[in-house]
Amino acid sequence: MNINFTLIAQAIAFAVLIWFTVKFVWPPLLSAIETRQKEIADGLAAAQEGKSALEVAAKKSEVTLNEAKQKASEIIGQAEKRGSQIVEEAKGNAKAEGERIIASAKAEIDQEVNRAKEGLRSQVSALAIAGAEKILRKEIDAKAHSEMLSKLAAEL
Repeated sequence: MNINFTLIAQAIAFAVLIWFTVKFVWPPLLSAIETRQKEIADGLAAAQEGKSALEVAAKKSEVTLNEAKQKASEIIGQAEKRGSQIVEEAKGNAKAEGERIIASAKAEIDQEVNRAKEGLRSQVSALAIAGAEKILRKEIDAKAHSEMLSKLAAEL
């Protein structure tokens, strides 16, 4: 065997292998590599979009949470204000009811005082009449009275 022939045969075999590889093996490999690179690039872009969307969602949730906290504090403030209004209304109603009860009691007391005064007046007048009657019975002098009546009749 000749070394030159072996070397040329190996070179031809290598050239056929390169041609076969370039013609039949390399295009599917390049296509698979390009497809894989595209998938990886799309995945990275989707991951970036997802990360951006996550950041936006986090900001929105933070804003929503802050708004909810603000609304909650407003509602609590309104509830406290309404509670104090209800307490003040209850105090006003209680005070008005107390004043009405006091006025009613005073009116009832005045009525009782008037009844007692009327009762005392009737008793005093009865006692005065009884006392006057007793006095008149003791001091009635028929002669003195008839003379007084005669003088009055004569003057008239």
